[in-house]
Amino acid sequence: LFLFSIFLSHNVSVVHPDAHARVSRMATAFAALPQLVLGGYRPTTFDYDPGRDTDPGTLVTKEQWVEVFRSSIPEFSKRAASDLRVPNSQDLSRQFAAQFGADLDSVTAGDHTHLFKGAPTVLKLCALRDKRLRDAGFADCFAEVKKHENEKALKQLPGVLAEIDAIQDREARILTLVQGVFAGNIFDLGAAASAELHAERDRMGKQGKTGFFHETRAGLKKKPWCVDDFDLFSRKWLSESGDAGDGDDTSATGDAGDGDNTSNTSPTVLKSTSPTGDVNKTSPTVLGTSPTIIKSPWRKVLMFVDNAGADVLLGIFPLAREFLRGGAAVILAANETPSINDVTARELGEILSMVCAVDEIFKTAFNDGSLQVVSSGSDLPVIDLTKLSTELCELSLGVDLVVLEGMGRAVETNLHAKFTCDALNLGMVKHPEVATCLNGSLYDCVCRFR
Repeated sequence: LFLFSIFLSHNVSVVHPDAHARVSRMATAFAALPQLVLGGYRPTTFDYDPGRDTDPGTLVTKEQWVEVFRSSIPEFSKRAASDLRVPNSQDLSRQFAAQFGADLDSVTAGDHTHLFKGAPTVLKLCALRDKRLRDAGFADCFAEVKKHENEKALKQLPGVLAEIDAIQDREARILTLVQGVFAGNIFDLGAAASAELHAERDRMGKQGKTGFFHETRAGLKKKPWCVDDFDLFSRKWLSESGDAGDGDDTSATGDAGDGDNTSNTSPTVLKSTSPTGDVNKTSPTVLGTSPTIIKSPWRKVLMFVDNAGADVLLGIFPLAREFLRGGAAVILAANETPSINDVTARELGEILSMVCAVDEIFKTAFNDGSLQVVSSGSDLPVIDLTKLSTELCELSLGVDLVVLEGMGRAVETNLHAKFTCDALNLGMVKHPEVATCLNGSLYDCVCRFR
C-alpha cells in the first residue's frame, strides 16, 4: 500500500528514504470510497446556478458564488508573486490574476463551455483556479506559509495535548476536541475573510502576541451551531464507556439563533502553565493525574484532513490521538498535490515524524501500525469521494467512522453524502454565502453526525 514508512530510534524520527519518492508520484487509478452510498451521491452541496424554486432565505446567486472566487484572487496573487522559486513570479502572478478573472467573467456570462462541461460547481471552479496557477508555473505558492504555520503549531502542540489530557470529564473533553477542530480550521487562505484574519494575526504575531488558537477556541459561536449533531456524536462515542446518558437520539440541526459569537461557558479545564501552550514553557506533567480513557466504539477511523498549521496539528491531531487512545486504528488521508494551504500527504508524514518525538501515543501508534498516512489522490481543496486513490480505498476496508474536516471537504462538498458506516463532518463557515445557505453566520460551526 501507498504508505509512509516512518521509523523512530532513540527519540529521533527518521522518514524512510523511499517514502518521499512514493508519495510524490501522482495516483494513476481512482475508485470510490467503499463506505460511500453511490446512489444519489452528489459531491457538491450548494447549487451554483440555483433555480427559481430556491428558498429566498437561503438563495445565493451564481453571480455571488463567482464573486467568492474573484475575492480570492488578491491572496493567491500575493502568494504567487512572493514565490521565489518561480522566475519572474510577479509578472506571472499578474498573468494568473488576469486569466482567472477573465474565466470568471465567462462563467458569469454563461459562456463557459470552453472551460468545463455543464453547470458551474465548487469542484469545477476550484479546479479551474488551480489549473491557472499551475499553468503560470506555480506548483505550490503557499509552501512557505504552510511551513511557517507548521513550525508555530508544533511548538504549541504539547501544551494543547496537556490541556486535553487534564479534562477528566469525558463529554467535556470530546466537546473541547471538537471545538479545537473548529478553532484550527480558521487557518484557511482560500477564503477571503479568513485570509484577512490570518494577515491581521500575522502582523500581531510579529509584534510578539501569541495564543491565537486558544483565543479562537474560546470565542467560538456558542451552541447550537448552524448544523449541530454534537450531542448525538458524543453519545455514540460515550456509549462504549457507559456514559451515553438517556437523551433523545434525534439530531440537533438548528438555525443560527441570534448570531451571538460569544463562547459557551468553558468546560472545566486544568490549564497548562503557559496560556499559549508553547512547548518551551509547558510542564510535561498534568497535575500528577492520568487522563480518563474514552473507549472508542469505532475500530477503524478514516480522517480526511484539511489545512496545514494549527488546523491539522492543533485540531485534527488531538482528535486522532483520542481515537487512538480509545483503541481505534486511524488513517489520515491528505492531498497528493498541493492546493492552497492544504497539507499534502508527504508534508503530513514529515510533520508526524516530528510529533512522534514529543508524544508517546503517536509514537506507539506509528510503531504498531495503528496510525497510518495515505494520499487521497486529490489535488483540490474540495473532494469527490468517487475519485480517490485506489491505495486509500484498499486501506479503507473495515473503516466504521469516516471524518471529513474543513469547509471544502465537509461543508461545500459531502455535507449530504450517505455512508454505510458512521460519518462526521466538521468545519467552520468562512464564506458569508455558505452561511446564508445554512441559515447561519460567518464563523459558525458545522458538526454533522450520522
